[in-house]
Amino acid sequence: MSNATRGEGGPDGVVLVDKPSGLTSHDVVSRLRRVFDTSRVGHAGTLDPLATGLLVVALGRATRLLRFAQVETKRYRARVKFGRATSSLDADGEVVASTDDVTRTLEQLQEAAATFLGASQQRPPMVSALKVGGKRLHELARAGVEVEREPREIVVSRFDVSSTDAPDEWDLDVVCSTGTYVRVLASELAERLGTLGHLVALRRLASGPLDVNDAVALDVLANSEAPEEWLRPPRDLVASLTAIELDDAQVVAMRRGQRLSVNLQGPGPLAAFSPVGELVGVLSARGALWQPDVVLSGAPS
Repeated sequence: MSNATRGEGGPDGVVLVDKPSGLTSHDVVSRLRRVFDTSRVGHAGTLDPLATGLLVVALGRATRLLRFAQVETKRYRARVKFGRATSSLDADGEVVASTDDVTRTLEQLQEAAATFLGASQQRPPMVSALKVGGKRLHELARAGVEVEREPREIVVSRFDVSSTDAPDEWDLDVVCSTGTYVRVLASELAERLGTLGHLVALRRLASGPLDVNDAVALDVLANSEAPEEWLRPPRDLVASLTAIELDDAQVVAMRRGQRLSVNLQGPGPLAAFSPVGELVGVLSARGALWQPDVVLSGAPS
């Protein structure tokens, strides 16, 4: 499966983890540091402890590419339960309000869900990993402090609803821009239907072209005698970028940090490959030229 390698400082590559419920994304990273015996581990896109599913993790030099993997759209499967509002907007929080008015039809759910499609402004919840003033919001929330949060633009391109065996619970299939809080969508969906609700399950199915069906369970990794077999090449983190092939002279110039002139127009960034398909790094536009942003000299592609 893998053509990633172990460099002098440890393995280089990407591993797609199917995160179990009950662990934070940081917990997963900490465990993988032990599994791969390296300190250079990072992840793209935080998942709450309640959530399961795709967590994109990079090791070694590939960690320098993580920011390019966080510009993707995400797909989630979620379940909302009507009747109770919680402090965290999900099942991990305390119940702060309740109602018996929970019966709604599928048509009502579909009409309400359709109002979320497109671009809108969303205010991050207090119980989130977002930092304000150097502190994470969930840390402030635990201390009883609430701060002003600037709304951010999000885009929801899919919001499908289906019924479950429970009349007060509904399954959601959401495709949205990065930075979207699905538990806020669930809470606001209930609000637009004139009731209360909170998220009881959340699973990330995809991050751009990366799919949870290609992920490995954390326990499988932890018990594997050869976890490197699950490593994918760093190029998976730049799959959403426009790719360009450099000639040999341009590869040398890029690795020296020199700006390049390429026959391509657009805002970039660009994933730059050598003539033999090796990922050299990422180029960003600087006027009429392209500046090396990340250079992975000698890294597997």
